[in-house]
Amino acid sequence: MAALAVLITTAWQSPAHADGGSSSARIQTADTAPEDGGATAQTHAQRILRALTDRDANNWVRYWQARHACAALDRAAPAAPLDRALLTLTAPICAKLEARLGVNPFDYPPPDEDRTVGLLLNEPGMAMGYTLVTGYVNSDVFLLDPLGRVAHAWHLKTPFKHAKLLDNGNLLVEKMSGSGILEFDPRGNKIWEYKISIHHDFLKMPNGNVMMIAVGRKTREEVIAAGANPEFVHQDGLGYDYLLEVRPTSAIGGEVVWQWSTWDHLVQDFDPTKPNYGAIAEHPERIDLNFLLQTISELRQYAPQDWLHTNSIDYNPALDQIMLSPRHFSELWIIDRSATTQEARGHTGGNGGMGGDLLYRWGNPRAYGRGDADDQRLFWQHQTHWIPSGLPGAGNILLFNNGMELPGDKRRYSSIDELVPPALGYRYRRADNAAYPPDALEWTYAAQPPADFYAPSMSGTQRLPNGNTLIVDGTAGTIFQATPCGRIVWKYVAPLDNRIHLRQGERPSSGARFSSLRGGHVHLLNNGVYRAYWHSPDHPGLQALDLVPGAFIEDTPDIYAIAHSAAIAGDFGDPLARSDFDIYLDESAYEYGRRLIYIKQPCAATDARHKIFLHIIPARPRDLPADKQERGFENLDFNSNGNEVKVSDDRCVALRGLPGYPIEGIHTGQFMDDAGQLWRAEIELGE
Repeated sequence: MAALAVLITTAWQSPAHADGGSSSARIQTADTAPEDGGATAQTHAQRILRALTDRDANNWVRYWQARHACAALDRAAPAAPLDRALLTLTAPICAKLEARLGVNPFDYPPPDEDRTVGLLLNEPGMAMGYTLVTGYVNSDVFLLDPLGRVAHAWHLKTPFKHAKLLDNGNLLVEKMSGSGILEFDPRGNKIWEYKISIHHDFLKMPNGNVMMIAVGRKTREEVIAAGANPEFVHQDGLGYDYLLEVRPTSAIGGEVVWQWSTWDHLVQDFDPTKPNYGAIAEHPERIDLNFLLQTISELRQYAPQDWLHTNSIDYNPALDQIMLSPRHFSELWIIDRSATTQEARGHTGGNGGMGGDLLYRWGNPRAYGRGDADDQRLFWQHQTHWIPSGLPGAGNILLFNNGMELPGDKRRYSSIDELVPPALGYRYRRADNAAYPPDALEWTYAAQPPADFYAPSMSGTQRLPNGNTLIVDGTAGTIFQATPCGRIVWKYVAPLDNRIHLRQGERPSSGARFSSLRGGHVHLLNNGVYRAYWHSPDHPGLQALDLVPGAFIEDTPDIYAIAHSAAIAGDFGDPLARSDFDIYLDESAYEYGRRLIYIKQPCAATDARHKIFLHIIPARPRDLPADKQERGFENLDFNSNGNEVKVSDDRCVALRGLPGYPIEGIHTGQFMDDAGQLWRAEIELGE
């Protein structure tokens, strides 16, 4: 060990690494070392030494940091004499990490027929690291170690769709209601909020700003004036997506420093008297306004608000470009971030010289008149992104290809696809009168047979340092690592059922039915995970956290403990107390997407079948549907089908979403027996 320390110190003092700093400071601090993309053998050896000598860290953390650095050093294939000496010195140390630190990375009990949730598979060849996991409707975020234990958790008051770990250890999350972005510190305290109608994804830019996908709306008149076919334009107009880059300036709010909108880059061949008129096939850099309008108009629930459904965003700092994933178009798009906001509204400017027009698109040539159904390659994809530098396949595009076809529903299997973009400087090659290449994939993962793996919604993927690929089946709450040859070496099933913790032997219940826009549907499970993110042990965000692997989620009290995430909605009075059940209101009560929680303890089998009614009284009667305005309330029920109440730990638990309009009060009650005996109460809600 002493020889290794001397050699590393000598290496950092050599001209190749000297910049006037002291050698001792370089060994003690990580922020002076090169990033992984340009890491040297000396860098990896330094990290091994630091992990082994850091007495303040827990042995598991030290082990994973050293294991990661050992693997990176071995992959580096050192050629210089000094590097070969480092490899020779570190090899016996790396071979005995487990004994030196007193850990066994594969000491988790093997899978058996009773193991239904949590860690199901943990084999040699997995990438050691931490995985950030949350259920789709949860307000808790879990950072799991490779054995599936909770190393850190955030208990938030606001339900959200998914969360991202920042370099300072904070979390950036999207509200479940889609009404904004929140940032929380490692203790779960909210430190920043930006209110906007957001759609699914966001990211922290290298300059500290936050880039987000936002949703706008055009009236029916505006959509027709842009050249849409009036026959397929809903009376409420059309939703469209745009980007905002926001610089946080206070605890609530920020300054918009850059923006881009799909509405500035349209083309249409329907009405020559309207703007944007042109041949679709001659303008692959534009977005066909009439593409999909007929299809989505056939299902009114999609018609006014969800034309594109852009579900992911990624940024490439080397190119200063942004990648988007408009799900309904079954494409990925790349645009130029280097264009100014003014240039982004037009068709010239920026590194690519095309302003805010599409530099590249791939997946469905039908969307720009350069192919038919046989040419389609993407099917409602998620998490399109560039593989970061320093990882196998760096610069390629990786994505989760869900397999939900539009229109129709024929493919019905999912795959992970990697492609090499046809980059040409800041532009992308395309032959005249042809679709954008490539025609073939660089790598793909699918089950055998393919139909065994089908996640029609949510989901994601990520390339890992050892060449494995993290795959998230969001619809079944299942996260696994696949090797380059497709072998699964790590598998985890989220032990959640909505916001209830499952125990071993239990399985998540079937949830909402997910349907394509035309034909076909599948039932999602209630342990759904929108995304999960793997993080290397030396990720800077992890260094800011107190990582102490503890219990498994499936062994901890579930988050319906009354004091944890619910607050009593009001004074129920004696009648409700005699009925022996409580109704709680989520602390996100005054946001769209709020919900009531029904809890009864102890819970008998007959209790799980009781029907609870809710009469929702709006603050403004005009908010009610027209056929309910005269009676003055809207009727909602818990357990109207007799199968919505979950029995867990001798406790009945159920959820009921509330309307988005302001509510003055709720009349509630429960039918206590088959004879119709009824208890009533009134909940007063201050809005």
